[in-house]
Amino acid sequence: QVQLVESGGGLVQPGGSLRLSCAASGSIFSIYDMGWYRQAPGKQRELVATITRSGSTNYADSVKGRFTISRDNAKNTVYLQMNSLKPEDTAVYYCHAVRFIGVIEYDYWGQGTQVTVSS
Repeated sequence: QVQLVESGGGLVQPGGSLRLSCAASGSIFSIYDMGWYRQAPGKQRELVATITRSGSTNYADSVKGRFTISRDNAKNTVYLQMNSLKPEDTAVYYCHAVRFIGVIEYDYWGQGTQVTVSS
């Protein structure tokens, strides 16, 4: 079992920055691939960025060059640095942890943190 707690959301003006954090507990953080997803009102949840156990990253095209995902295994925390924010980045952002044992997937979600980009 993994418990995930996001923080760092809030209201920011277009062009501004925010840093989201996701603190994990309950299991060995370093064995999980981690990710950030978001869900805007009336839309499906979508992938924002992922980072593997080895540190490889992947980004949605809409955030490439603006967002950076990172992890600190010593602190059991994954981060999402968001720069040059746009109104369309407004959403609830969720932290995700996943690992596979054979073909069995074990995944966990945080409760989400609201990000609102508005002037």
